[in-house]
Amino acid sequence: MKVRNSLKALKQQPGAQIVRRRGRVFVINKKNPRLKARQG
Repeated sequence: MKVRNSLKALKQQPGAQIVRRRGRVFVINKKNPRLKARQG
């Protein structure tokens, strides 16, 4: 999982979902699991 300043590029990938957990923003992608990231 990468920690990024901006998730803009990752959230535009096909299959990406934005999830808020414990005050952090995560991008999870079932189609391409390598594109996991968190912000904050």
